[in-house]
Amino acid sequence: MQDASPTVTSSSRSARSARFFNYLHRYRTLLLKWWWILPLTMLLGIAVQGYRLWTAPPKFAALSRMVVGYKLSVQSGPTPTEELMNFLGTQRELMRSARVTEDAARRVRQLRPDLPAGPVELQISVSPRTAVFNLLATGSHPEYTRLFLDASMESYKLLKKEMRGDVAENVLQGINRQLADLEAELKRYEEEEINFKSSNSLVLIQEQGNTAAKYLAQLDAKLASLKTEHQLLTRLNLEQNLERQQQTRATGAPAGGDADSGSESVRLLHRDYFKAKQELELRKAEYADWARVLKPLHPRMVALSNEITRREDLLEIFRAQSLEELTNRVNSVALEIKTLEEIIQEWTAKALDANRRLALYEDIRTKKQRTQQLYDQLLKYMQTIDVDQSLAQEPVTVLEPARLVPAGPNIAKMLLLGALAGLLAGLSILFVMERLDDRPATFSDLQESFDEPVLGQIPLEHGHGRNRHVPVLQLEDQRHAFVEAYRNLRSSLLYMASEGKRRRVLLVTSAIPSEGKSLTAANFAVILALSGSRVLLVDADLRKGLLHRHFNLHSTPGLNEVLLGEKPWREVVQATPTPNLWLLPRGNTARNPGEMFLKPAMLQLIRELAAEYDFVVFDSAPVMAADDVTTLAPHVEGVVFVIRANFTSARVARAALELLYQRDVSVLGLAFNGVEANSSDYYYYRYKDYYAERKTA
Repeated sequence: MQDASPTVTSSSRSARSARFFNYLHRYRTLLLKWWWILPLTMLLGIAVQGYRLWTAPPKFAALSRMVVGYKLSVQSGPTPTEELMNFLGTQRELMRSARVTEDAARRVRQLRPDLPAGPVELQISVSPRTAVFNLLATGSHPEYTRLFLDASMESYKLLKKEMRGDVAENVLQGINRQLADLEAELKRYEEEEINFKSSNSLVLIQEQGNTAAKYLAQLDAKLASLKTEHQLLTRLNLEQNLERQQQTRATGAPAGGDADSGSESVRLLHRDYFKAKQELELRKAEYADWARVLKPLHPRMVALSNEITRREDLLEIFRAQSLEELTNRVNSVALEIKTLEEIIQEWTAKALDANRRLALYEDIRTKKQRTQQLYDQLLKYMQTIDVDQSLAQEPVTVLEPARLVPAGPNIAKMLLLGALAGLLAGLSILFVMERLDDRPATFSDLQESFDEPVLGQIPLEHGHGRNRHVPVLQLEDQRHAFVEAYRNLRSSLLYMASEGKRRRVLLVTSAIPSEGKSLTAANFAVILALSGSRVLLVDADLRKGLLHRHFNLHSTPGLNEVLLGEKPWREVVQATPTPNLWLLPRGNTARNPGEMFLKPAMLQLIRELAAEYDFVVFDSAPVMAADDVTTLAPHVEGVVFVIRANFTSARVARAALELLYQRDVSVLGLAFNGVEANSSDYYYYRYKDYYAERKTA
């Protein structure tokens, strides 16, 4: 169990790393493909900001400064200080409050009714490590904006004065109400203390409590001793109890907590019992010794026997008396325990009552002292602070009156913000596109979308010439990564773990057209033939099969004529330039290829081809384009499903695979075609120098 944890942790870390690089590659590919979206959205953002600048009305600005630096000095107490009210955020909100702005607008109208009124935006900042406020007013008329800023500062100063006056009045009223309440509480506590002392003696209560505590300790010790003795008396048998009492007498310790257990009669009874028991044992021993030489009817033996019987009767009498005495002692101890418990309960109640009365007195005295301290503290504040004089200080000072300053929007900043907003919008569009795109681009994407094994990754190879035609593999092909990919596909199929014989009749198909299934089938057949196997490549796409073009051969006659019975298959098979590879072309275009694959001639043809060649590779139509492949696929031994990177929709490919599974087709795995060489999960291209030819020395 301990060894498995690091493995799981390492595997999870590797999976997360692979997933991260996979997402990074997907976004990189998406950005390379749709890069023009980002400049377009940035241009749109800049255009929007330019339109706002063009249509914005002209603005004028006025700047002023004022300091809020004076404070009320109060050492401590319940009164609020000016420092608490000077919190910078609170002051900014007060300056921008509706009361200040409305009062400022009213002042400007009274002073200059001829000026056109308009909205004024007020921006407030604080100089670092100071209480200096910088006020910037922006409006559509210069003189109105300047006067509005001056009026705003005056309105703010008036608001501060009103707030200070309200605070002073509220503080005084609150302190007076608190003093009156505290004075009433002091009188009530004094009356309670007097009433308690008049009906209770503190000295007597304390003495009672101490006496009760000591006496309860003695009673608890005695009760514990009696309970121990009672347990021993009830749990031990008669012999054990008598021996315990005899040992107790020998050591000099009392046997219990009562004098009866040590009385003379009891000691004599115990001594007689043990003496009688000892005499009986002696007589039995003597009888046993004489029994060796005398007969049982000998007078001496008869006398000893009678003596033993008498001793046993006497011992039984002593035993009965001891049992009775033991029972009486048990009852006596139980009665003592019950009596002690009742006495302890009575004295406990007395002690608790004394403690309760003492606690009640202490509570009254503590409350009185705490109330007195608070009353003295408030009274001290009232006597030492001249609230009216302190509140008369002016905490707001205008450093610089309002003056007009150059105003205008920061064009560069606004355009930059527009470009950033457009960039974020473009990235959001790319993110949504990536989330909606279910086309696998890398090996990791393919594994996340499909459960089928991936037989190989085939790199993207660009075509040449006018038709962008990608040639099939040659004997000495220099496209090393391309060749190695098909070798890997061949090895995956040849050494696939499966029961029974090796799969030799294979079919290559895909979900939709243009996924490269025909080229994959042709190159796969070539790579099989290059390994020395006899391979037949069959073009089973009777509608649009073009395998003959890859080898520069004729398309007719072919498979269509064979299924119609017009030609034997041996006459239409054509040799290709690749050794050990033959091609059975499609023939003339068929109108109903699905029905032709259902003919018995098709099954017979497959059996004959499998007997003649080591491998038979069929190239068929796409699954979602026609029903031909779902009719032909159940007759072959295995299907290789081609998926093209950045082209095939995972949803469509899954639907095509489900159609094959419904026909009970054996899908061997997936061939991932058209993988980009710079993909994070593709490695052949990284070692292309390994295949470079070097001159030997």
